[in-house]
Amino acid sequence: MYLPFVKSKGHPVMGLQPLKLKDWIEIDENFVSQLGYKAWLLAHRYEDVFVSCPETQPAQQECLDLLTTHLIQHFPHVYQPIGNGQVENEQIENEQIEGEQIERKAIAPSALINLRTKQTWRCSDFSRSPLDLAARLVQEDLCIMLPAEASYRLAAASVCFPLRWNLKEKLSQPIAQIHQQVPSYADRLARPVNHVFARLKEDYPSLRFNWSIVDSTELHLTQNKHVTGFDPGITARNIEEKLWLRVERQTLRRLPISKGILFTIRTYVYPLGQVVKDSKLAVQLADAIRSLHPDMQKYKNLLPFRQALLTYLDSRAVSHSCV
Repeated sequence: MYLPFVKSKGHPVMGLQPLKLKDWIEIDENFVSQLGYKAWLLAHRYEDVFVSCPETQPAQQECLDLLTTHLIQHFPHVYQPIGNGQVENEQIENEQIEGEQIERKAIAPSALINLRTKQTWRCSDFSRSPLDLAARLVQEDLCIMLPAEASYRLAAASVCFPLRWNLKEKLSQPIAQIHQQVPSYADRLARPVNHVFARLKEDYPSLRFNWSIVDSTELHLTQNKHVTGFDPGITARNIEEKLWLRVERQTLRRLPISKGILFTIRTYVYPLGQVVKDSKLAVQLADAIRSLHPDMQKYKNLLPFRQALLTYLDSRAVSHSCV
């Protein structure tokens, strides 16, 4: 369980950490069900969950090649290549540089079998939109950011599990515009974000986390942050049944040919009662909420149930400490 609020501060920070290549993609017990949900969304709401700018096919293919190479190498019990990738995979060479494993690019397979879902994906079926196939292979949402003037712009993306934002509205936007609703982004984050995107090295991905308290286990949340209605019946007594901790595990990885950035978003939703089993965690979550600037509390949609949530967390902390 990821608990990023433990080190949370009252204002937005990048909070980047180095990430080992072997830990880039994660698979858990929800793998089959979440890929199934992705498939349903792509079948019924394609224009809402997949977008791309013209002439991004090469960068999308680069993303697919990078991802399939990683999956074949690190999850051979889940992904089985067919075609050139199977032969080349046996010849992948690994080097150790300062303790980090460097992945050597394999020839892309002609097809890939997902042994968990029993699906076979032919790469030629996605020749116009390779990123579409890439996102069907993993639980992560995928965004390709390409260089544009002094920044980067969203060039293509498959986002099935947004947290109250509209993917179509973000296409072609530069980073600063995408995050313009984030409090203090221009003052605190714009420069460090641009710096990270400009300096990120190949084979040295980075990791960060976001956290929110939500009133639904639904992964596909598209309602606007500022017009979303909340259950007025949420109280400190029933809050365990009404609220969840939602965590985004985000990674950034350089695309070596296009020089773009592949941004992944993996979403986890945890029951609130499970999160604060330990009284220390109840205290830390309460402290994290109280330390947030009022604008950030509003941005995270905490205000409708803030007092009930704090009352609940404080009582959990006291009850645990008395046991």
